[in-house]
Amino acid sequence: MTPAASKHLLHVDLDRETIEREPIPDRWLTDYVGGKGLGARYLYDRLAPGTDPLGADNYLLFMLGPLSGLLPGEPQFAAITRSPLTGTFLDSYSGGRFATSLVGALDGALGVAITGQADDPTVLELEDDDATLSSAPELWGRDVVETCDAYDGAVACVGPAGENEVRYATIASDGGDHHAGRGGAGAVMGAKRLKAVVARGHPPEPSAGVAALRDEYERRYREHDVGRWHAASATLETVDFADEVGVLSTRGWQESSFESATDIGIEAAKKATIDRERGDDSGIPGGFRVETETGESVPRGATPMSLGAGLGIDDFDAVATLGDVCDRLGIDVISAGNAVAWAIRADEDGIVDLGSAVNADLSFGDEAAAQELIEAIAARKPGAPDALADGVEAAANRLGGSDLVPTIKSMEVPAYDPRGSPTTALAYATSDRGACHRRSLPVETEVFEGDSWDDADRVRLVIREQTITSVLWCLIADDFAGATLEEDLGAEWLSTVDATAPTDPAELLRVGERTWTLTRLFNVREGFDAADESLPAAFRRPLASGSAAGQAITDGWFDRLRKQYYAARGWSPEGIPTRSLLDRLDLLDVVDDDTPVAAESLASRDD
Repeated sequence: MTPAASKHLLHVDLDRETIEREPIPDRWLTDYVGGKGLGARYLYDRLAPGTDPLGADNYLLFMLGPLSGLLPGEPQFAAITRSPLTGTFLDSYSGGRFATSLVGALDGALGVAITGQADDPTVLELEDDDATLSSAPELWGRDVVETCDAYDGAVACVGPAGENEVRYATIASDGGDHHAGRGGAGAVMGAKRLKAVVARGHPPEPSAGVAALRDEYERRYREHDVGRWHAASATLETVDFADEVGVLSTRGWQESSFESATDIGIEAAKKATIDRERGDDSGIPGGFRVETETGESVPRGATPMSLGAGLGIDDFDAVATLGDVCDRLGIDVISAGNAVAWAIRADEDGIVDLGSAVNADLSFGDEAAAQELIEAIAARKPGAPDALADGVEAAANRLGGSDLVPTIKSMEVPAYDPRGSPTTALAYATSDRGACHRRSLPVETEVFEGDSWDDADRVRLVIREQTITSVLWCLIADDFAGATLEEDLGAEWLSTVDATAPTDPAELLRVGERTWTLTRLFNVREGFDAADESLPAAFRRPLASGSAAGQAITDGWFDRLRKQYYAARGWSPEGIPTRSLLDRLDLLDVVDDDTPVAAESLASRDD
């Protein structure tokens, strides 16, 4: 068991070129555990309100959890910062070899906090709980694959999109197979002129008790519904599911089903597959590795949804190639797909002229022109590409066409259309980092069980998923193998390996609620409120096709649902946490003069 006194972060100051060990307060370890919770506490504590996300004062944290390297599945790390796309709190997750090596390289530390801004392109190398900084101007301009190939350790880096501060640039690792994707953590890293982080290390050998526990949980996962689904199809089956139930955003949110979904779905992926990410015989095999025109890649479910159906492209090889282009440039596939879709619709409506950005007429179904535009966005070519590099909402504010492609809190919406799953609309709107399906994705449950739901059921489901996900991200569990932890929220594991974290499931659930509330406080302090959680115009227009044809979300109904959510959370009608809630969660000491706190919740008022 690790004593509390040894828990620390490495603090890297790029301005002063210093590396220091910073002890983590014991109470923070108990209240936030690690990962998302601990990163949120540092970010809230260290960032002044209004800090420029692309400025030197912003923090970029690479965070681990107390069970990193021990849990079944793929080790993960969290990139935590203030988002340059949304201005909100941002946590983005990535797995693979880099995450595994980071655990060994930090040797007991729970993360790296990076501040300042280097004068020249810089590389941070981590090994044996120590760090070195070196200038690497020769890497600037190289893509993700080239950068990762330049070192003998595991590498997380930015590509050209991050260097050019595209506000939805990713932090890519393992040659682009993995990305801390949404919200622009790569732009923060690029603005700091930090080209790459190299980790060299192996996680410590587990004790016999921990090894036995891991074997048991791996068995549980293989037998779990999520484990069987993931082994069979990973996330690539989501395009088939979304199309079947009528929630697949198609051709820039104009339709909710794609006539060629099977051509870019799981069966097409299996035909193109070379092998599985961690081997066909692995109990947790990971994604499907395919060969594209530009090399090998591992497309995830968002790739055929956003770059395939979303752009009307019906050829799996073309979709996988587009995904590989995004991976090499270090740009989020969901935001990139939405940006291209907006550009096509804006071009059709005469709002923008993209002739100077691409060498062909941009239209749905044209993968070559889509690739040219994505490359132009990553390079910030003048005109529409430069505007789109700041996000769809920023481009629409600058050029027009604000009602063409939906965003929430300035983040482009994932490809599950909430008009066919209204509970998903609540999950998108209340997500702490902008429109996101990773905090809560009620669509599958709603499709099969939603006929009997009332609005209270919808609120309960979203809150439950958001809170449980927050707990698992404090532990930083594998996205899918983490399903085996939902019963006791990792209490059995923590009682075995960690001396500081709570080991009672009820208290761990409170950690999740505390973490969710703290990220809410961060966003409230930055000026966000209920007005930022209204739905975009696109969702108020009825769908024209698919099994959800004719469905739309009305403002009046959604406003009532959102108020019920706020009341259930213990927030005011404006979405501000109340003093009584903060007292219950031991968060009153966090609040400062810059943070609004509500005196009462909606539950105490007549509706």
